[in-house]
Amino acid sequence: MVKRLTFSPADHARISEAIRQAEAETTGEIFAVFARSSDTYLGQATATALAFSLAAGLVTSTILFAAGIPVPALALELAQALGALALVGLLIAVPASRLLLVPRGVQLRHARRLARAQFLSHNVHATEARTGILLFVSEAEHHAEVIADSGIAAKVPQEAWDAVVDRLTEAAGADRLADGFVLAAEDAGRLLARHFPGRPGDRNELPDRIVEI
Repeated sequence: MVKRLTFSPADHARISEAIRQAEAETTGEIFAVFARSSDTYLGQATATALAFSLAAGLVTSTILFAAGIPVPALALELAQALGALALVGLLIAVPASRLLLVPRGVQLRHARRLARAQFLSHNVHATEARTGILLFVSEAEHHAEVIADSGIAAKVPQEAWDAVVDRLTEAAGADRLADGFVLAAEDAGRLLARHFPGRPGDRNELPDRIVEI
């Protein structure tokens, strides 16, 4: 069984505190989202499974015909239908199995699309100076990224955020997901403080927390 990454109430508190501490030194804003999966993938996985089932039936019937083994067409069709039903049942019962039938590129497109949707839905793009960033992880796709708003992207190169992601994913891979988000918040805070130092009266524009979806 694949072990699911989880957060305890204490983990939530640690991540929130790490974000608060990071933002104390900068006018930048940090928001975090953790997704179990970026899509159900049921439709595409089912279509792929049915295509495999059809191909397997055609290959089987061809081999039997070439070997001179008489098999009623109805029996082949029934076996193919039962095989297809079994595959679809597996995909419904075990969601993780769907990703085995979905190309990696498709998974990444879904994860990146969800990250951008979360960036917008949580108003990370709506800070006064456009200095918000999103720390995003999607567990099923093993994908993490940092999305920086336009005010930050103009000053902080993508390579710097890639390094933040590397530390986050390294910790997540070691089953230390909460530590990964804490490290990411600390690293992001240092980068933001360098280019967007804090100033008196700066208000907190985004909640200091991680959202699980």
